[in-house]
Amino acid sequence: MEAFVKSEIKNGIGVITFFHPQSNSMPGTQLNNLAAEVEKLGKDNHVKVIVLQSEGEKAFCAGASFDELIAIKDLDTGLKFFSGFAAVINAMRKAPKFVIARVQGKAVGGGVGIASAADYTFATKEASIKLSELAVGIGPFVVGPAVERKVGTSAFCQLTINATEWQTAQWAKEKGLYAELFETAAEMDKSIDALATKLASSNPEAMAMLKKVMWEGTENWDKLLIERAGMSGKLVLSEFTINAINKFKAKA
Repeated sequence: MEAFVKSEIKNGIGVITFFHPQSNSMPGTQLNNLAAEVEKLGKDNHVKVIVLQSEGEKAFCAGASFDELIAIKDLDTGLKFFSGFAAVINAMRKAPKFVIARVQGKAVGGGVGIASAADYTFATKEASIKLSELAVGIGPFVVGPAVERKVGTSAFCQLTINATEWQTAQWAKEKGLYAELFETAAEMDKSIDALATKLASSNPEAMAMLKKVMWEGTENWDKLLIERAGMSGKLVLSEFTINAINKFKAKA
């Protein structure tokens, strides 16, 4: 299967699904398409709530595409690539609808950022998380504000510094990243459908106001996340990072 981002609307629920054959990793085009889809459903009056999910069973999102990272040769290209993650997070933040995330498997780097930027995140017990950026010579600069906002500074530092270790889905729930945890994807989907259906019949004006209140203090993220993208874009050009990414690709 080829990579895609698609959406469908049914009974006031807008469902966005993304897929990439490499463990749902995110090339720049995929990130831009995902951000655009969130923005589109956010403006659609037929949509009362957004559900964000990925295809497949094993990985929710493996973060940045290593193939695209290693191809970055200048600052402008690096800034443009990492700005894709900024665009997705900001689109989720600014959408006047609640965004529910469905995390059915492991999330790495940018995948943790996407899960964190959702307003309510469901997950299975298989949905371990890892911020692996430091292990390849960069850092979770762009996704950092979203992750730290959700789990707190201490847990964010733990994830960032211990970059090669997975944290369990239970750990993520205890830190506040996951709102609910399930044994199976089927059980999770039943609960997602129940909550989304309730929200689809709730007052859209009240939900839009609540969304704005919940994200107070993040108004500077349009600028902040682009600045952070520039930090990652610079580091990805370093000899250290190039060698580290090539080592990771060799193991894959």
